[in-house]
Amino acid sequence: MKRAALAASTLSLLSLATLTACGGDAASDAATGEPRPTASRAKQVTPAERLAKLMVTKKDVPGLSVRPASKKDDEYAFAQSPDEITVDKPACAPLVHAMNQLPLGESQGDLTHSVLESSKFTYITLTTYAPGKAESAFAGLAKGVDSCGGGFTAKAKDTATYDSATSEKPVAEGGDESLAFRSTTTVKGTTHTMHAQAVRKGDVLTVYFSVDAMAMVQERPGDAKLPTAVVKAQNAKLG
Repeated sequence: MKRAALAASTLSLLSLATLTACGGDAASDAATGEPRPTASRAKQVTPAERLAKLMVTKKDVPGLSVRPASKKDDEYAFAQSPDEITVDKPACAPLVHAMNQLPLGESQGDLTHSVLESSKFTYITLTTYAPGKAESAFAGLAKGVDSCGGGFTAKAKDTATYDSATSEKPVAEGGDESLAFRSTTTVKGTTHTMHAQAVRKGDVLTVYFSVDAMAMVQERPGDAKLPTAVVKAQNAKLG
């Protein structure tokens, strides 16, 4: 599987926040008689800048390591973009994207960081959207959870087979809407359970995904639950 699949790669860009221009004074231009602004237009915030401010840091989750994706992560990623993935059941594609740190739906930008706790990786993917598109992406994921309980197969650099996908209660509610699910996969005869949660706040979609990478390496059963403290901290930053 991908950076999360067998070692680890949802991701999510937030919509640009456009800052309005500052007011002008009453002075007028001698030539046109029109009011002449005295303050320059505020610098627009880029999606990358907005997401960076919204992403949790080590300060937000004391005792845990928080890091951005690295070139090594990309090297082991299941895919670099959703377009590189084919799924035997199209409705299940959003689940594959969520579990491989890829943006859902028609996004404007995304950012992924990971939190390491013992042998468990929790990936946080923030994605921003144009108005209405975040709701659509969330709905697509919800439909996938409802439709893909019997399992599905995805192909990119490798083939990843998921045995099941089951809805479950979010570890921490947040945003305007949220959902959670667990999925299972069998690697060399051993079953691994992974957990994911999606939280939408306005035009920003956050996807959390946890996997026990060491359990896979050691060929022992793994069940990586989402860390409540991390989810609560990230939800809080979204407002």
